[in-house]
Amino acid sequence: MRLIGMLDSPYVRRVAVSAHVLGLTYAHEGISVLRQFDQFAAINPVVKAPTLVTDAGTVLMDSGLILDHLEKISGKSLMPSDPAAHEQGLRVLGLALAACEKSVSIVYEGFFRPDQMRHQPWVDRVSTQMKTAYRQLEQAVADDWFTGGPVLQPAITSAVAWRFSRHMVGEYLSKADHPRLAALSARAEETAAFRAADFS
Repeated sequence: MRLIGMLDSPYVRRVAVSAHVLGLTYAHEGISVLRQFDQFAAINPVVKAPTLVTDAGTVLMDSGLILDHLEKISGKSLMPSDPAAHEQGLRVLGLALAACEKSVSIVYEGFFRPDQMRHQPWVDRVSTQMKTAYRQLEQAVADDWFTGGPVLQPAITSAVAWRFSRHMVGEYLSKADHPRLAALSARAEETAAFRAADFS
């Protein structure tokens, strides 16, 4: 398998970490959708990261769909099996992915739009959504994640999201206001799966 995309993307990184946790091997190709558009388009004309090229040569995109495929071929699940825990896991995933999406919106607003054309009300709206998602996620994360038990997708995506947002839009988020997320991220980054997908 080939995983295409930069590891500083939270969507690429959650796939890379998850593949490691699932015990799957892949070749990573750090091609940027921004700086290497044509090179990426030669692999996936839609130019969406992450892209996974399967062993059969099928091109898959969207981290959630790729993760579904990786779980299928590994025969393992990264979601809780208990229905109530699964429901809460989905809530956590929704919060973490919403935080990622709004963080990316802020990044793109600054990257693509000239200062004189930046629409501050839009930035204010998406930053408020991001901060709201992280406030709720701070209350939802478990203190025992990455302390030796099974590593599941809600924990992976929460840790990946927090590290990305702190790295890219850290001026909007205080570690002091999110001590549980900060601790979760610190523990996660010490694991083999996260070190294997480090982007610093």
